[in-house]
Amino acid sequence: MVEVRVPAVGESISEVEIGDWLKRPGDPVRLDEPLVVLETEKASLELPAPAAGVLTAVRKQKGDHARIGEVIAELSPGPVAPPAAAAGPAAPAARGAGGAGSAPAPAPPGPAVSGEPPPARGAPVASPAAGPAPAPPSAPVAPPAGPRPDVARPAPAEAPPAEASAVPAPPPPAPVGRAPSPDGHERVERTVRMTPIRRRIAEKLVQAQQTAALLTTVNEVDMSEVAALRRRHQDRFRARHGVKLGIMPFFVRAVIEALRRTPALNAEVRGADIVFRDYFDIGIAVASSRGLVVPVLRDAERMGFPDIERTIAEFARRAESGGLMPDDLAGGTFTISNGGVFGSLLSTPIVNPPQSGILGLHAIQERPVVRAGQVVARPMMYVALTYDHRVVDGREAVTFLRSVKEMVEDPASLLLDL
Repeated sequence: MVEVRVPAVGESISEVEIGDWLKRPGDPVRLDEPLVVLETEKASLELPAPAAGVLTAVRKQKGDHARIGEVIAELSPGPVAPPAAAAGPAAPAARGAGGAGSAPAPAPPGPAVSGEPPPARGAPVASPAAGPAPAPPSAPVAPPAGPRPDVARPAPAEAPPAEASAVPAPPPPAPVGRAPSPDGHERVERTVRMTPIRRRIAEKLVQAQQTAALLTTVNEVDMSEVAALRRRHQDRFRARHGVKLGIMPFFVRAVIEALRRTPALNAEVRGADIVFRDYFDIGIAVASSRGLVVPVLRDAERMGFPDIERTIAEFARRAESGGLMPDDLAGGTFTISNGGVFGSLLSTPIVNPPQSGILGLHAIQERPVVRAGQVVARPMMYVALTYDHRVVDGREAVTFLRSVKEMVEDPASLLLDL
């Protein structure tokens, strides 16, 4: 018998919450095939099978907590039919990527972070208020096709091992409230337990509001030059690098250069000290059916446009499939959140503690502007910088945002290090 134990999933995480079981007792399982979703306060992870065989016992149900190293299931090792004949769980449905440049990649989930100019062209990816900020409620991983009995609870200590795989009676449905209405029709309320990620998001939002002196400043960016450059080089870029050229690499590079000029936005408060960093780990807010997460581009200053696109696309794919690890989300010195892919025209994003700043991108719209004394229509985007006023002065915040604006409006400056 092979025991399935909860692995170490990241520093400081001592227990997990059991999510959806992707296999049921009696199902054949291939080596490394996903068995169950583990929920932590930082990410949702799929636990692969440690051996090939048959799942004989499930010790923890969805919603139960398990410590690192605890046994949650048992496998009877043995040969398993080849993949074509094996009955596995239905793969999670990935939301269409649409034209959201960076985040979309191979069937990227809605998380198309770098967004195509018109927000309606792509599925949403990054939430406007990331820090992490509120995101749509997490959706469960798709269960195996066909009817599926509930997983078994641990057998009583005195019960023989064979009873461990017995399937208990279905648990009672989630609490439902019924509130009468004036005209007599029934109104139903459903109670759904918050996932660890959702609870952690709530905690960090409150922490940011209570501990930081948050202020937001806004500017607007003319996206004409970026749009023209993308049209001119899109086909060659995709053919050479295998990914689409979106708008996110332009903003990542512009943010890094702006942070060099205003280092307070790349710093954090630690007690009575301010810690300044000379490296740039840029968090990219990605929304998936599982919730909002902020994976980090490590040493982003060393990444070129293709590297940024490929990495964000991979983050989006793994965020939807449950493949992000806690280490992917740890740290970060500054965050970028693209609410424009949802259609947001303007918002005030919330800083991701202990960072000191977050840049919110918004929908690109044709608006009348004055150029050379003439009123013309240009693709314009509002950008909002929320910052911690304990560390960053207003002059620095405005300087940072203006630097981002100038570099994105003249993308050649990003390539020539001007």
